Amino acid sequence: MSQVVNAGFPLLTATAAVPAVGAILTAAVPAARRTAAKWLALLVSLATLVLAGVIFAGFEPGGERYQFVESYSWIKDFGVRYELGVDGIGVALIALTALLIPFVVLAGWHDADPLETSSKRWRPTQGFFALILMVEAMVILSFEATDVFLFYILFEAMLIPMYFLIGGFGDRAHTGSDENAAAQRSYAAVKFLLYNLVGGLIMLAAVIGLYVVAGNFSLTEIAEARANGSLEMATSTERWLFLGFFFAFAVKAPLWPLHTWLPNAMGEATAPVAVLITAVVDKVGTFAMLRFCLGLFPEASKWATPAIVVLALISIVYGALLAVGQRDIKRLVAYASISHFGFIILGIFAMTSQGQSGATLYMVNHGISTAALMLVAGFLISRRGSRLIADYGGVQKVAPVLAGTFLIGGLATLSLPGLAPFVSEFLVLVGTYARYPVAGIIATTGIVLAALYTLVLYQRTMTGPVKEEVRALPDLRARELAVVVPLIAVLIFLGVFPKPLTDVVNPAVRHTMSDVQQKDPQPSIQNVEAAK
Repeated sequence: MSQVVNAGFPLLTATAAVPAVGAILTAAVPAARRTAAKWLALLVSLATLVLAGVIFAGFEPGGERYQFVESYSWIKDFGVRYELGVDGIGVALIALTALLIPFVVLAGWHDADPLETSSKRWRPTQGFFALILMVEAMVILSFEATDVFLFYILFEAMLIPMYFLIGGFGDRAHTGSDENAAAQRSYAAVKFLLYNLVGGLIMLAAVIGLYVVAGNFSLTEIAEARANGSLEMATSTERWLFLGFFFAFAVKAPLWPLHTWLPNAMGEATAPVAVLITAVVDKVGTFAMLRFCLGLFPEASKWATPAIVVLALISIVYGALLAVGQRDIKRLVAYASISHFGFIILGIFAMTSQGQSGATLYMVNHGISTAALMLVAGFLISRRGSRLIADYGGVQKVAPVLAGTFLIGGLATLSLPGLAPFVSEFLVLVGTYARYPVAGIIATTGIVLAALYTLVLYQRTMTGPVKEEVRALPDLRARELAVVVPLIAVLIFLGVFPKPLTDVVNPAVRHTMSDVQQKDPQPSIQNVEAAK
């Protein structure tokens, strides 16, 4: 697992430090200067996007596996290092994170404006944007960390700002009283925190166990020691350590049956925070499955693959079925995301290059498509003041641009050909079918169900007679168009020309396949003859 320590400018540190410092500065803006805090947060997120663009442009797909490497001693007595490095998968997800945060900031421009409720409490605007930037910093650094202990700290620390974003800045479109809304937000935030803390504590035990066995926390050193035979790990030990790591990542992802916190969190959070949860933070879980589960525990990963494939299939079908029956727009998107994460995990553990390339592209494309759909849904909900599908109808006649962008976001969610998610979903299904034909066939039912819940959602909200309550709904404004139009443009661009992403991702996938000593299955003679 080769890497060259970069002695030049610490670009990876800078990419995470800019939003971290920006979060502190944003929080320090005087209370009377709320608009200044918003603009500062937006400028910081754009600066981070520029740095991420430099990393993406400077990454050499044919070069060393880990690039822009930084390594410094941190806790010397325990062998903990501040060690960073990115492969093609990490680069793609850093780019996704940096791309989405400016749109999250813009979409949430007024979500934390002062709001006097019956309890006479005011929402701290500066804190809202500072927390978003802090989450961005921690997520980016987690995609860069190659020291297991450093990754664990970031994996857990990002829960704190997310807890306050969910519990302190909930959706204003709540049908109950202020007290009931606060109780629901508190429940969702605590459930999010407890689920992820339990997963993190189990992972901590596995991290300690890994250190006892390996003597250090460096991902690259441990992998090299295992490859050259200088580190031997008993089969039972490797399997227990794998399960400790995988459990934490499956909670974060989320994978059935550890998924139940996500609908509550996304339903009670504002639309931008919901995007932050499912399009950014949850990707840390699936990314870690590739980097740590497969990289550190290759034999255990292959041992657990049949069970994980079954769980992924359940997630695909179960999430899609529950999305079909939802009455709440945001919870529908949440259950759809559970189904999509099932596809991602299925692709990872199909143990084929097509499946893992598709899974990585799916992480990126799902992030963009979910952001587009959820943010437009958030704009719609903020106008009507309700999340219930039954409260809408005929919106396309009074707000055609809003309806049109909502439709494109929905079509991307169901992986329509020509839009980015189609490429990734196709690769996942092809890669899965090559090794597990039955699983590949079952997974296709998720596509049918996705078409059902997406088109039914559009039909019930956007078409039909215009309901009296939506007659006065305004169409998308300039700020909202600035959020939605670029996301749609990226969906179309990557749908017809995914090569910039695949060129970066594919070499990293080949390294991962080498870690688990797997090769793509060859077509059977019967299939070849049938094709002829």
